[in-house]
Amino acid sequence: MARWFRSEPMEYISFIVNEDAAHDCLADLGRMGVIQFTDLNPDLTPFQRRYVSYVKRCDELERKLRYFSNEIEKFELDLVSAGTVDNFVNSPTLVSGTTDATKRSGAQLLESMEAELEQYEGQLRELNNYSEKLTKEYNEKVELQEVLEKARRFFMTDAPRLAVSELTSGPSGTGNAAGLLESEIRPDLDMRFSSITGVVATEEKVRFERMVFRATRGNCYIRFAPIKQPITDPETGAMVEKSVFIIFYKSESIEAKLKKICDAFSAHRYSLPDMDDSSSVDKMLTENAQELVDSRTVLLKNQDTRYRLCQLLAKHTERWTWIVLREKAVYHSLNMFKADVSGMLRGEGWVVSESLDAVRQAVERAHSNMDLTMPSLVDHVPQPWPTPPTHFGTNKFTYGYQEFVNTYGIPRYREANPALFTAATFPFLFGVMYGDIGHGLFLFLSGCYLLWNEKANDNAKLGEMGEGMHSGRYMITMMGFFAVYAGMMYNDCFSLGINFFGTRFQFEGQDDGEVEEGDVAVQTADYGSDESVYPFGLDPIWHVTSNELLFFNSFKMKLSVIFGIIQMFTGTCLKGLNAIYFNEPLDFLYEFVPMVVFAASMFVYMVFLIIYKWSINWHSRMLSATCVNPYSDTWGSAAYDGQWAQCNDNGYGCTPWGYVCDGSETTADKCPLNFGGSGDGCQPPNLITTLINIALNPGTVDEPMYGGQGGIQNVLLLCAFVSVPVLLL
Repeated sequence: MARWFRSEPMEYISFIVNEDAAHDCLADLGRMGVIQFTDLNPDLTPFQRRYVSYVKRCDELERKLRYFSNEIEKFELDLVSAGTVDNFVNSPTLVSGTTDATKRSGAQLLESMEAELEQYEGQLRELNNYSEKLTKEYNEKVELQEVLEKARRFFMTDAPRLAVSELTSGPSGTGNAAGLLESEIRPDLDMRFSSITGVVATEEKVRFERMVFRATRGNCYIRFAPIKQPITDPETGAMVEKSVFIIFYKSESIEAKLKKICDAFSAHRYSLPDMDDSSSVDKMLTENAQELVDSRTVLLKNQDTRYRLCQLLAKHTERWTWIVLREKAVYHSLNMFKADVSGMLRGEGWVVSESLDAVRQAVERAHSNMDLTMPSLVDHVPQPWPTPPTHFGTNKFTYGYQEFVNTYGIPRYREANPALFTAATFPFLFGVMYGDIGHGLFLFLSGCYLLWNEKANDNAKLGEMGEGMHSGRYMITMMGFFAVYAGMMYNDCFSLGINFFGTRFQFEGQDDGEVEEGDVAVQTADYGSDESVYPFGLDPIWHVTSNELLFFNSFKMKLSVIFGIIQMFTGTCLKGLNAIYFNEPLDFLYEFVPMVVFAASMFVYMVFLIIYKWSINWHSRMLSATCVNPYSDTWGSAAYDGQWAQCNDNGYGCTPWGYVCDGSETTADKCPLNFGGSGDGCQPPNLITTLINIALNPGTVDEPMYGGQGGIQNVLLLCAFVSVPVLLL
């Protein structure tokens, strides 16, 4: 934990490596994860860098891999996991078709991957283009089959029925013109109608019909028939509902308009034989049905071939992606190096101090593996700017808290790390807020489940939310634990109290069920004795009282104020520690000290008042300012902390300390403390009013808790006012 308190010490070093070994050097250094390079070519654009061609090649490989992933996703296949990142980084780089475990250079690796991925991409694109073509042909045959069947059914059933309807209606009646089919039953007119048949998307049917009606001014007759089986779109692969249409018209101008409308709605038109020639229609149906079977067979064979190819690609796509990302990162880092001497590259960067020897060994090992005679050089150089980068060594427990803190801000180099305190305070404060035994138990068990499946989830694809929960599994477990703990302190389980140890209060007649609203519970033991205190947490009797909400809100609010101010003040103290560590006296004197003075004068004093009020025996103080009959059972009670005095009773009783009451005195007169105010220290104060009056009514305390409270509060207020302009200097 001491190492986690401050970031790792860093050193600025310079590399001089052989250009041939540079790729292997950076690959080995990347596995260590202890170095951050400095860009030595800030004046060059990304397209002027030395290794920009390699980066472009990596981008092209990434494009191909994204194409593979999209095709694999269409078949709803899962990518085969490449294992953990650590195992991948430490393993030799192999391509899918090789078994040689020897280390490849960056150029050889890219060349082999480019050749292999180019081959697979060509095969997959060829199959996709052929599939699109086959799907289009198959759809045309399906649509033609549906058009033939629907058109024949219309001419065999609907057309004769409509003709008979027109014949029986006669020329009189409505006075409308003869129907479009009248030519079939009135040979004297000697006229036949032309028709257009085709297929249109069902969702466009209403718009299509409206457009045809408006364009032809109603001088046409249109019928629709839905196709029961959805048809696959060859471009998107989506299933589309379509309908067959047939339009009758009698004009070449109308025909031109109808063809334009069909093209505008992407409706496919089909030419049909004469429907009166049933033999030719049957022959066309039979031939098209046979072609339909053949097209489907070829299409399924193509789909099966694509499926098997995608299965093969799914085994290697994730590993290929990781290899390309690693190579791309290596070449991006090499672009930061500078070629001062021919054949040599120079780089600079920050390295963790304790890993400097390991870095030297990695550079030397890369050169020795390449059998290069030119020596490498790793040496210290003056740092270019005064603030090194921040690096914290984390493990699987601390990683979640460090990432949580980093979302708000990363500490500067060697600054006190708030994540160390967050690991303890955040789950605890969450428990204070979320305190409930039942709800906290669910959260705790969820965290335990994540811990139980830790190894399985390390290699699983969990998605963005799942990865976040897996990273914070220890945080979730601790949050659940503290929520259960706080729930036991509140004695709250799904908003119900649990009588674990037996309540210390009792209502009169509660055993007989005779308790009524407004009844007062009495303690089962003397006030202040060990038996009168509930062993752990709050007494469950508070959950059935009329002032339950008032009591719990007051308790939780004060508890939250105490913890919040402690956390805030701890953060202020960390600022002082940072100022001492970095030897910054001005920050310490003019920032830390005034902040401590202001916080202590206002907020820490607030915590003091809350705790001090809790520690006072108000039962004894209030009894000391109460007139008691010396002949009653209350006289001489152990509830009063002091010694009972002799009482010269005049009929109004006496206070425990001997003040003789006459019936006209105030609480201040009867209180022996002489703290001032209306209660003289014998009445519990309203803390909110007390805190407000510190600034609004300085020096005046209506219900003080100790002597000289008004003067002390004036001094604290003065200190707070003085610290503000000092902070603004």
